[in-house]
Amino acid sequence: MKQNVVVVVMDTARYADVFPDDETVAPTLQSIAAEGTRFGHTFAPAPWTLPSHASLFTGTYPSKHGANADHKRLNDALPTLPEAFADAGYETVAVSNNTWISEEFGFARGFETFVKTWQYVQSDTDLGRVARTTEGTEMFRGLARALFDGNPLTNAANAVYGQFFRKREDSGARRTNEWIREWLGERDDDRPFFLFANYLEPHLEYRPPADVAERFLPDGVSYEEAMDISQDAWSYVAGDLDLDERELDALRGLYRGEIAYLDERIGELREMLADNDAWEDTVFVVTSDHGENIGDHGLMDHQYCLYDTLLHVPLVIHGGPFTDGSNDDTLVSLTDLAPTLLDAAGIEASALTEQTQGCSLLSASISEREQIFAEYLAPQPSMAALSERVGPLSDDVRRFDRSLRAVRTPGWKLIRGSDDSKERYDVASDPDESNDLTTAEPERVADLETRLDEWLDSFSHADGGGEASMSDATRQRLDDLGYLQE
Repeated sequence: MKQNVVVVVMDTARYADVFPDDETVAPTLQSIAAEGTRFGHTFAPAPWTLPSHASLFTGTYPSKHGANADHKRLNDALPTLPEAFADAGYETVAVSNNTWISEEFGFARGFETFVKTWQYVQSDTDLGRVARTTEGTEMFRGLARALFDGNPLTNAANAVYGQFFRKREDSGARRTNEWIREWLGERDDDRPFFLFANYLEPHLEYRPPADVAERFLPDGVSYEEAMDISQDAWSYVAGDLDLDERELDALRGLYRGEIAYLDERIGELREMLADNDAWEDTVFVVTSDHGENIGDHGLMDHQYCLYDTLLHVPLVIHGGPFTDGSNDDTLVSLTDLAPTLLDAAGIEASALTEQTQGCSLLSASISEREQIFAEYLAPQPSMAALSERVGPLSDDVRRFDRSLRAVRTPGWKLIRGSDDSKERYDVASDPDESNDLTTAEPERVADLETRLDEWLDSFSHADGGGEASMSDATRQRLDDLGYLQE
């Protein structure tokens, strides 16, 4: 019998806060890992949602798949993981809580069913912008004008849902599970399924339930006080918002509360699979697309750098060949997931296999890996978009107007910018990347640069054609998430 495959993305969850040394934040994931495999050295190929998900879906790095801040779409020419499962006879289903992961940006290909939780009724028309940005009689006038663009009843339902109900409980995890529960109970059991779920927690803003968050807040900081702290990442980056260490610690507590809350929802998902006799026949993957800065390196949110706070992510796999309860220290990239899941399911997908720059975690050659890579091909938000939000930018902020690439070995990491900047870290002994060793041992810098250049020369780069056409409603939703658009 073919294995089902479930891929769960905890959007914006960094490894250090999912599996910290000082406390238990995610007991569900720990229990799943105890019966499966935890890959403790897994790294995202990009520090934000769009390019990282594109890498997960295609097994390629951003330079090859082309999705980045200057080209906000996954190219149609590249075959994707859901397409491979669909071609193999799987029922393919996606539930997305993040606007980037939608048909608008090229991610619906291969999915038989694609659910966007920001809509109450699935539709191409979204009145959420009107409902969120106007009030009183003006809101109702705006809704009345837009109601007849498409199906009026559907549009009205989505507008009301977006304004009054969507984030009443959480950022979509509960509704995601409700939909999956209903789908599992009604689906045709004759076909195996490939289920992808992007849970938006713990993405900004951090709004965990009080009873969960209070376990992680610093002594003397109440939930109400923590929730009153500004979470304006862009003002912080621009130097217009000062947060002391007590306030940052409170925000980190809220962030862990978000992870703990999502861990409970993942536990529900596991129970749903078990209740429908699917758990034992499922390869179950939990990972993240990138991490988060909460004052780390003088930054907030997940932009402008390639430090491990943004790249080191959790990866737990259970089921199929992953049942030994091991902690695997192999150097892993999210580009490895596509070939790994094809192997685990016994699917031959020659086009996807030939294009991948990753390596199956079931392959013997994975133990011989010497390096992995990460890319940040354009700043997001751009300096123009950031300036429009916060005002004139200092030279210290404008230094972020660059692209970045990184090469990482088991012990060393080099970050190189398009502005000729270089940073080198002994990540084995300095995991916080606090001591830049660029000027020491220049021969080691040269070796890492050579590795990076040889890798960049080893494949064809995307040409950047086919930019996404973004609707006003989508722009507004992305702005709500902190993704400033020009």
